[in-house]
Amino acid sequence: MDVSHAVGALGALAQESRLKVFRLLIRSGTAGMAAGDIARALAVPHNTMSSHLAILSRGKLVTARKEGRSVIYGVDLDGTRELLSFLVADCCQGEPSVCAPAIESTLAACCAN
Repeated sequence: MDVSHAVGALGALAQESRLKVFRLLIRSGTAGMAAGDIARALAVPHNTMSSHLAILSRGKLVTARKEGRSVIYGVDLDGTRELLSFLVADCCQGEPSVCAPAIESTLAACCAN
């Protein structure tokens, strides 16, 4: 991940409702949630939620899939992993492999539900 992509992802999270969406989707696990259910759970108007989800999607933090008439959103594990890796790439005196187990265990724990 380059700096501009990291800035885009971090910018997507730098808003209260979008951060709440991301955390809700982390808790929902691999099943994800319908856009309407996300909006209701967070008491955000549907059209506003659509904008938030689009921003998170452009930041490669959420994915969308069609199920019948619903759009189901879930956390983009690859994009999230890339962002976390970027953030800790210089940790441990330039040996990111030391931090890799922490990143993997964090993602595994959140997605085990």
